[in-house]
Amino acid sequence: MIEEIKNNYGTLFENDLLEEINQVGTFKEVPEGFELIKPGSYIKSMPLVLGGAIKILREDNDGDELLLYFLEKGDTCAMTLSCCLGHHKSEIKAIAETDAKLIMIPIEKMEEWTTKYKSWRNFVFESYHQRLIEAIETIDSIAFLKMDDRLLKYLRDKIKVNNDHIINNTHQEIAYDLHTSRVVISRLLKKLEQDGRVKLNRNNIEVIAV
Repeated sequence: MIEEIKNNYGTLFENDLLEEINQVGTFKEVPEGFELIKPGSYIKSMPLVLGGAIKILREDNDGDELLLYFLEKGDTCAMTLSCCLGHHKSEIKAIAETDAKLIMIPIEKMEEWTTKYKSWRNFVFESYHQRLIEAIETIDSIAFLKMDDRLLKYLRDKIKVNNDHIINNTHQEIAYDLHTSRVVISRLLKKLEQDGRVKLNRNNIEVIAV
């Protein structure tokens, strides 16, 4: 496992820290659709993404969801960091967007490494910054973009994290992620198809130009 850790984080962390991650981390493989974190649960470890993609969602009191951002190889989750360090219940849901490989770091090591390793401290601060920027972009898209623009951004993000122009989500699943109705998404996708930007197949959406 040490080689896989080095391949993903070797340029970020010193060798001593990489060795500690290898010693205390728990390797985990999860299938697409697996729920890693539930709202209201206590988080006892922080994930470092070794492969695949994880989507982070916010759930309201009615169970409706809003996609906040994606985590990819080399990332970690600022929301998880905040909950771990503050010993708070999770306010987000984390679901595997694709099959994913993770290494889980215990809470106590996160706090220890923040003092012990400058590279870890910088990584944590940079992770906060990146996830904050992505969350702000989500807020901006809701506040300032029309739903068709939000859908286009969503399709671009999906292509990026999946590295594939075929999107296997249903119209209803996209509606959940964007906190809107299936009817609206179906209408907008049909318009994109008429414009030659997507092709709507029986079980997937082929993105041609977004």
